[in-house]
Amino acid sequence: MIGVSLLSLLIWIYLLCFRGQFWQTDQQLPDSIDLPTASVCVVIPARNEADMLPMTLRSLLQQHYSGSLKIFLVDDHSTDGTAEVAKQTALELGKSDQLHMISAEPLPPGWTGKLWALEQGIQKAMQLEPDYFLLTDADIQHDEMSLQKLVSKAVSDDRELVSLMVRLRCESFWEKLLIPAFVFFFAKLYPFRWANNPARSLAAAAGGCSLIRREALSRIGGVSVIRQALIDDCALADAIKSSGSKRIWLGLTSETKSLRPYDSLSTIWSMVSRTAYTQLNYSPILLIGTLIGMFLVYLVPVVGLIVGEPLIRYINLLTYILMTISYFPIIRFYQLPFWYAFCLPAIAFLYTLMTLDSARQHWQGKGGAWKGRVY
Repeated sequence: MIGVSLLSLLIWIYLLCFRGQFWQTDQQLPDSIDLPTASVCVVIPARNEADMLPMTLRSLLQQHYSGSLKIFLVDDHSTDGTAEVAKQTALELGKSDQLHMISAEPLPPGWTGKLWALEQGIQKAMQLEPDYFLLTDADIQHDEMSLQKLVSKAVSDDRELVSLMVRLRCESFWEKLLIPAFVFFFAKLYPFRWANNPARSLAAAAGGCSLIRREALSRIGGVSVIRQALIDDCALADAIKSSGSKRIWLGLTSETKSLRPYDSLSTIWSMVSRTAYTQLNYSPILLIGTLIGMFLVYLVPVVGLIVGEPLIRYINLLTYILMTISYFPIIRFYQLPFWYAFCLPAIAFLYTLMTLDSARQHWQGKGGAWKGRVY
């Protein structure tokens, strides 16, 4: 037991000291910005988003942006009046000329629904030859200065892709318990500092809010090169970073927010299990390695504290303290009580079960279900 406990401690020392400071939350857009004049086309894939658009589309139409801004909303075979709501929202603001509506064509083989919708919106917007595309989801409510800051970062820092992991909704009990950990685990897998470093090959992005230079998108062949990717944001970032200047940037924001509710354990479970096994490249070997790793990293310290001898307990107490310290910054970022940081082992156990369930769904041919489609 002492050997396993020491291994767990060494892993946490490595994670805290040598994993790109993934646990920090300092990768954020600066408040001081230039006044860019670059032209931007926003592309929004929307499938049954009538409830969201009065808030999210409105936030885009009311951007304080110094350059040209056009919005292309692709209605992906919605049945809830998404297109009508979008048009009415623009009409109420007197900005109907800024909104371009596109009715999606039937989904062809080899594409995911979201990427096919993005492809159609991008192709239409390409006719305007914008300097940048903003690819965003229909559930994202943008801060009024969001686009100004994104473009300013891209221009001043010469970044081909600037992406924000928006603040996920964190209101219900299950959201408070599990959503910050989702960001924490993502950052551990894709340390933001490493993604932002041109000298490192690791690439990552957050698909809900990604600003991409038109030349970079054209250079990689558009989103068609990742048309089957379920984790399309990171696939897009990898395609850009591996093909050109390697200058991409990913950060956190508390100002631009996702309004998508995850009020119950089942909704969060579905969200995570939809792509967890995809992250492992559908590999049983990687799955086994992940299960062992989750046990070593998150569960051994708790087990050792409960059943270990005094020396083992001291080792695992130190490990548990390091674990809690690493989790505290994201808890503070989401403005939650500090005691949530002590719940990480239980949270990790739930995420382990979600990963197992993701593999089970894939083996049963049910993986990747989203908005009525299964991939």
